[in-house]
Amino acid sequence: MLLRDNGIETRHLALDSLDEVFDIEPNALHARFLTNAPQLAQRAGLGAIELSGLHPSSIDAVVVSTCTGYLCPGLSGYVIEALGLRSNVQAFDLVGQGCAAALPNMRLSSALLAAGQCNHVLSVCVEVCSAAMYLDEDPGVLISACLFGDGAGAMVLSRRPQEHLRRIEWTHAESLIATEERDALKFEERDGLLRNILTRQVPRLAAHYAEQVLDTALRRMDLSRSDISTWIMHPGGRDVLQAIETQIGLDRQDLRYSAAVLRDYGNLSSASVYFVMKEALRNHSDPGAWWLSSFGAGMSCHGALLKVA
Repeated sequence: MLLRDNGIETRHLALDSLDEVFDIEPNALHARFLTNAPQLAQRAGLGAIELSGLHPSSIDAVVVSTCTGYLCPGLSGYVIEALGLRSNVQAFDLVGQGCAAALPNMRLSSALLAAGQCNHVLSVCVEVCSAAMYLDEDPGVLISACLFGDGAGAMVLSRRPQEHLRRIEWTHAESLIATEERDALKFEERDGLLRNILTRQVPRLAAHYAEQVLDTALRRMDLSRSDISTWIMHPGGRDVLQAIETQIGLDRQDLRYSAAVLRDYGNLSSASVYFVMKEALRNHSDPGAWWLSSFGAGMSCHGALLKVA
């Protein structure tokens, strides 16, 4: 991992100079999050709204997830201000779900649409992992320092498809929270800093629970693994992707989009699967049933079946 045999070639950090990454005093880290999280969320949200062809005033709700910093009032308010959303937009801040947060975010967005409360929901995940930096001699801490990058992802979920865009329909979702594995992957607070606990069991656990969630969803929808045409999996790391490949019986080509995002960005925590989805769409991946899955702290795992035209 430390000698670059880790599937990662480049990462992006919200810093003016790499020297700043070693400034891990609590006030400096909070300032880094306060400065960069709203900007990253704004840029991702603006890109999603422009792609949808909607005007910002059409957005009825915004759901923002993060685990690398804390603001009160929350990030959603910054996003509303920066994007010029309506003042009466419904706003939700989801905090503390780690790398798995994208799917709970989308499930809440989907519920708002299904309940008829909204026509268009903006879903945003933003992580400034350089604002949650911690350094000591623990192997998990050192691996974390080599693994995570900064970034934000966003998408617009709508009750009705936009005619000019590829149709991606949310059909079914499943979740699993294995509380007995909580200590395998989590943040702890030490000396006023967030310290990542990352154990050697994580790749095995991620693959095990990812398979359980997948099989539950397939069984309920009367599908098989061979029916999945595209795999949108959280690129937690090289060993995580290899464990998933082995556990689920995939080949390297099936996880090419996840591997590409890991190579170019590292692990972006909750924002990662938005990048994987974008990669699949950019490469005109085959239509049919797509499987979207995120997993992380908890140990939590989530998945959704998408019907893509």
